[in-house]
Amino acid sequence: MRHRPRVLVCDHEPLSALALRRVLRDAGFDVDVTSTAADALDRAALRVPDAVIVELGLPDGDGADVCRRVREWSEMPLIVLSAVDAEDEKVRALEAGADHYVVKPFAPRELVARLSAVLRRAERHDTEPRFAVDGLLIDLAARVVRRENEEIHLTPIEFKLLRVLLRHRGRPLTYPVLLEQIWGPAYVEDTQTLRKHIANLRRKIELGGAPGVIRTEHGVGYRFADATPARGRSAEPPRTRRVMWSNTELPSDRRSRSRTG
Repeated sequence: MRHRPRVLVCDHEPLSALALRRVLRDAGFDVDVTSTAADALDRAALRVPDAVIVELGLPDGDGADVCRRVREWSEMPLIVLSAVDAEDEKVRALEAGADHYVVKPFAPRELVARLSAVLRRAERHDTEPRFAVDGLLIDLAARVVRRENEEIHLTPIEFKLLRVLLRHRGRPLTYPVLLEQIWGPAYVEDTQTLRKHIANLRRKIELGGAPGVIRTEHGVGYRFADATPARGRSAEPPRTRRVMWSNTELPSDRRSRSRTG
């Protein structure tokens, strides 16, 4: 019998929570419902769900804070629900680690489709291979990067960049493609932010003075050097791994964007 994905729903509005439970159960999900940020974090830690759907405004906190706390130890899919259709709020939730921001009222079929899509991506990530390049061992499933058995600490955004570049290794990725895949279509011209995070990633994974694994395609974008799949299993199971992240976040002010290529 196929596994029914379990979704943790955190919504303090009783009617909204009831509607979510019905929609998700009808779509084939097991559903656990709570109404506070504290309870959601406790339940997620005690019995790890396959995904979390969390309301942005909660009685004891904020859905973006829930996403940020979960992202400290897990890459499980996170969807934020909100009645606020504002760009700043969407950016704040996505920067905190949310995969999607869905505005209420929403179409049930659209929510189910978004949830199913992020769950499929999560399954693929958990079976991704390890790669060896330039003395680095990169385990995408376990979210571990090592050089000579020393673990390298990456922020969530840095790891996302590394993952996208590595999946397209050997091929140039343009600035707009990278920006859309990491931050979304609203930021395809924000090359200044992209350059900043690429510089931080390079400083952490590349050896000083040596040719880098992240190559600049001038006026176009970036390309990751060819990498060889490494043998062996992931360093740690995805559900129990210790994620070595720093607390560095994206700049909050997105209004100043570079329009240069």
